[in-house]
Amino acid sequence: MADSLTDGRPRQRWVEHAMGTVFSIDLRDPGVSHDVLAEVVAWLHEVDATFSTYRPDSAISRMARGELRLADCPPEVAEVLDLCARAERDTEGYFCARWNGGLDPTGLVKGWSVERAHAMLVAAGSRAHAINGGGDVRTNGQPAPGEPWRIGVAHPLTPGVCVTVVTGPDLAVATSGNAERGEHILDPFTGRPADALAGLTVVGPDLALADAYATGGVAMGRHAVDLIAGIDGYEAFAVTRHGRLCWTPGYPEVGAIPPLTAVG
Repeated sequence: MADSLTDGRPRQRWVEHAMGTVFSIDLRDPGVSHDVLAEVVAWLHEVDATFSTYRPDSAISRMARGELRLADCPPEVAEVLDLCARAERDTEGYFCARWNGGLDPTGLVKGWSVERAHAMLVAAGSRAHAINGGGDVRTNGQPAPGEPWRIGVAHPLTPGVCVTVVTGPDLAVATSGNAERGEHILDPFTGRPADALAGLTVVGPDLALADAYATGGVAMGRHAVDLIAGIDGYEAFAVTRHGRLCWTPGYPEVGAIPPLTAVG
């Protein structure tokens, strides 16, 4: 769909259901055609067909059953699994795509797919856009002259409340937690639900890794903030299950901290 901004520039917006969630694309550049948006949407469905663990015919499902070798999969599978291995190392094993005999890289795939969609728009000439994939957001440029993008993060324990805002021109913001889907993130070392953090937001240069760090960080618990503080280029903001807030030292440079007491 298309409409106009208040300064007269055309704007295109697209909402699509894929990967069990909702993707929205907000394109503020009049030089990018509707056909490019259609290609981005087709890409999201291609990712779903390749990586869905709910589809028995997906490459990742067939590989998990031993029916397909990595060399016979689309090249994106090797790329994603390499990123998963990096995320596992960076999170001390709390992000894990291979656990209990299974294969499930979906904790990284959504962010990766949005990062690739962002790259497609940039390659097509887009100078201003935002892509939101189920709460994982990638932005480029400015939504209006002189204005930064403002990415609000919902409070995981208080519906309708924004707990923090990340601002800037080029952002990769990933949020993970148990608020909406219950305790679905497990500690890979114990097999028990991870419940120390209600929500964790990670900001950095790459949405695929930010997504994985957010997922792995929730699995780790409160020490995740200290861990992410040590990963170059990434910052984190957490809400504990009791509603306390904590963040990395560099986080105020990319967000607006609410006037509440932080915990170490």
